[in-house]
Amino acid sequence: MPIDIGLTPLAMPVAELPALAREAEARGYRTAWVGEAAALEAIALSTLIATHTRTIKIANGVIPVQTRTPVVYGQAAATLAHIAPGRFALGLGLSSEIIVGQWHGLPFTPSIQQMREAVQVIRMTAAGERVNFEGRFYRLKNFRLSIPAPSPGPQIYLAALGPRMCELAGEIADGVLLTWLPPSAVAVSLRHIEAGAKRAGRSLADLDVSVFLRTCVTGQGEEARATLAREITGYAIVSVYARFFAECGFAEEVEAVNAAWKSGDRAGAVKGISERLVDGLGAVGPAGFCRERLGAYAAEGVTPVVVPFAPPGPSARASMLGTFRTFP
Repeated sequence: MPIDIGLTPLAMPVAELPALAREAEARGYRTAWVGEAAALEAIALSTLIATHTRTIKIANGVIPVQTRTPVVYGQAAATLAHIAPGRFALGLGLSSEIIVGQWHGLPFTPSIQQMREAVQVIRMTAAGERVNFEGRFYRLKNFRLSIPAPSPGPQIYLAALGPRMCELAGEIADGVLLTWLPPSAVAVSLRHIEAGAKRAGRSLADLDVSVFLRTCVTGQGEEARATLAREITGYAIVSVYARFFAECGFAEEVEAVNAAWKSGDRAGAVKGISERLVDGLGAVGPAGFCRERLGAYAAEGVTPVVVPFAPPGPSARASMLGTFRTFP
């Protein structure tokens, strides 16, 4: 089955990333995903990987749509499409108030319309069209790329969680990145993606759909499971994720986590993350078990993305590299 890899979580020194990307390519990973939060900048990292590989695809998983202008994204996507023809996908997400508002000091509105407008402008820019655009979020006049447009042009992927974003992705994107959902919930997301695709005269088969799976290959999983439980807790206390987890069948856990968190009991909140929830949203255990978890997503019609993680400490790097080297 095709398997992708999330390279950013490996937290390697920048000088080691070219060799790591080449190893991912040699191992047969289909796509190298690079995201962006408070560490490496994704466009520069994508360029680094593109210039040191030949066949592996590179996708951003993901960059906040609000932290750069659509024209800058269009220029970057066109540049990478020239550097790595047919291999680059710009991945965008709506991000959060913390990242956009607090870290970048920019207005934050979690608006589907902003994503729709941004994708339209990015496509126009990368295609070398003259950009005149009047929207709710963007108003541009007379920009035009002064270099030839790449052929093929860059692809655009959207991170999608709820029904509306899944449908928008199906309508306007080339690919979709799903996250934090169990295999049993994939079919629902695919139905919404397909509904959006049909509105645009397309089918589900016209889109590439991938799903992030936090993965730790280990023979002693107790500490790793606790690490994953803490990470899930950080999402479960955010309303949009809490609602999504509940819709995926984890309403009881969401209620317990948020009740403890609101009372100031942080340890109790983490304890509200059940074993069922950890196993539903991640893959922690021996190689065979983790491979089965990846296969469960592939059976639902999506490409699993191994996102290595490990408990913090001196052995974290070796553990994450071990997970990376277990697959495909």
